[in-house]
Amino acid sequence: MRRVSVSQRMKKMFLLGIIMGAVAGILFTVLIANGIISNKEETYAARVQTLTNENESLQQEAAKRGAVNNNTDLLAGNEEGWALALVNESHPMADTSYVPAEMIEVESERSVDSRIAADLEQMLADGAAEGLSMYVASAYRSYEQQRDVFDATMRDWINQGYSPLSAYDETRKSVAVPGTSEHATGLAVDIIASEYEALDDRQGDTDEQKWLMEHCWEYGFILRYPQEKADITGIIYEPWHYRYVGKAAAKEITEQGVTLEEYLGE
Repeated sequence: MRRVSVSQRMKKMFLLGIIMGAVAGILFTVLIANGIISNKEETYAARVQTLTNENESLQQEAAKRGAVNNNTDLLAGNEEGWALALVNESHPMADTSYVPAEMIEVESERSVDSRIAADLEQMLADGAAEGLSMYVASAYRSYEQQRDVFDATMRDWINQGYSPLSAYDETRKSVAVPGTSEHATGLAVDIIASEYEALDDRQGDTDEQKWLMEHCWEYGFILRYPQEKADITGIIYEPWHYRYVGKAAAKEITEQGVTLEEYLGE
């Protein structure tokens, strides 16, 4: 009886071994199959991501190229890159009568293109939540309003003894010539600290400007005329002038430490 029991036990172990082997084989096959599928899925996902990145890069490059041509047409539409429209002395407004299709008042008598209002208001609100006090001192300006600002500044220089030609040269360093001002786009704002309202370099030393310079890109804005970039922008350091370019571009411009002109390859 003992031999029978041993024999039966051996058969059971043999069968169990076969079953376990079969199960192991099945599991191994499944794991291999899943590995192959997973590898294929990972390869496919990687290719899709690569193509997506390349497509976004091409769209961004196309937007950059479009930003330096027909700026008012670009501003008037909702095509990719409208926020990158370049306006400076080398790229004046193609249409000096341009007015944003829809504007929103963010301060008394201070309006901006409605497409940037929400981000601007959120930036100001978040700054206030940090205990900072600042406000929009200037926003959209028509050609005529820009001309008045330019003329008034030029007269100030003349009153200080400058010749008309010298006064003109001094004025254009800090005030854009009418027709070349970003304020005409509705995408630019001058933001100043409530406790220091002078438009000079010391404005950049205020807590408000320090916070804005550090965080404005998160809301799609850049400091448009940074220090030591006047030879590129044509405008002296203005630690109060912020320009909306969109969140993706603002992040890249800030990370690269470049001006809008450099970013667009101009």
